[in-house]
Amino acid sequence: MNSENTDYTQFALVREMMDVVTVIERFDPSRGADAADRIGQVGRLMLTGEGSSRIFPAKNAIRKALAWGLDLRVATDGGRQAATYDLSKFAVLAASNSGRTREVIELLKTLEAKGHQDRYGLTACEKTLLEKHCNQTHVLTCGWEQAVAATKSVMEQALFYQSILSRIAGRDIAADLNGLAAKVKTALTMPIGPGIVQRLVDAPTLYFAGYNDGVAEELTLKTNEITRKKSDFLEGTYAVHGIEEVMDSRDVVIVIDPIEEAVEKFREVLAEGVGLRVVAVSTAETPFETIRVPDAGEMTPYVFLAAGWNLLVETGLALDINLDKAERARKVGNEFKG
Repeated sequence: MNSENTDYTQFALVREMMDVVTVIERFDPSRGADAADRIGQVGRLMLTGEGSSRIFPAKNAIRKALAWGLDLRVATDGGRQAATYDLSKFAVLAASNSGRTREVIELLKTLEAKGHQDRYGLTACEKTLLEKHCNQTHVLTCGWEQAVAATKSVMEQALFYQSILSRIAGRDIAADLNGLAAKVKTALTMPIGPGIVQRLVDAPTLYFAGYNDGVAEELTLKTNEITRKKSDFLEGTYAVHGIEEVMDSRDVVIVIDPIEEAVEKFREVLAEGVGLRVVAVSTAETPFETIRVPDAGEMTPYVFLAAGWNLLVETGLALDINLDKAERARKVGNEFKG
C-alpha cells in the first residue's frame, strides 16, 4: 500500500488505515485508569459490541488476560446474546463507534433498568445514546471514519482494552507500545508480491486461519467489505479438521501467525491434499509464501492486522473496487431509533 500514491490515497479507507500510526503514537494509556481500577475490583468483565467494534478489541483482550494469568474473568458476546446472561456480577464495557448501535443500546438500557452500576462505554462520537446509558463513557481520539470498513477505530479500541488489562496486571504498556507505530507503518506500506495478490483476486473464497485473538476473524470480515469476496474464519487448526472436504484448489488460505506445530499438517492437507495456495503472515519465514512483518512482542497482533489490511487493499484495487462504499453494508449496521 503506497501512502503517497493517489491511486491509494483517493480512498478514505487508505487514509484512515494510515492514521493508525498517529493514533498509536498519541495513545494515552492512562485515560482508562479509573475504569480499570473499578473493573479490577469487580473481577469480571463483559466486552460487548457488534462487528469490528468487538471482534479484535475484545478477543485480543481475552487472549491477553488468559496468557498473563489474570484473575480477572473476561468474556465477550454481541449485545443480543449478552442480554441472555446474568451480568449482575460483571462490569460491562460496550463499544459502539456511532454511539447508537441498537443491540448495544438495548442491552445497556436493560441493565440500567435493573440498577446495574458498572456500565462503561467506548465510542467515537460525543454526546450519544451510549453515553446516556453508561456510568462512564470514553471517546476515542481517532474521530469518525468515512469509509464503511472500520479500521483506525478498531486499533484504538483494542489499545484501550489492552491498557485496562495492563493496568490490572501491573504491566507497563508504555514499554509494550515502544516502536509499535513504526512497525505498524511498515506492515501497512510494505510491498505485497503481485503473484500473491493475483491469487487472491482469482480465488472464489478466501480463508483466514489463526489464533482466536480476533486478527484472522476481523480480516475475514474486512475481506467482505473491502474485496467483496466470500471468506471464512478457521480458528486454530480448524482448517485441517474437516473443512478441507469442501475446499476448492482455487481458494486461498491466509494463515496469520502460523502455529509451529501445525505448519506441516497445513502443508500436507491444504497445499498438497487440496492443492490450494497457503499464504502466511508471520514474523519468521515459513514453508509457504510468506508476508514477513516486524516482531512487536505483546503488540504483534496489531502488526499482523495492519499487514492483512495492506493485502486486502491491494486485492480490492486489483479488482477495481471502490474501497469506501460497499454495495449493501452500512456504516451503522443496526441503528437504535427511539
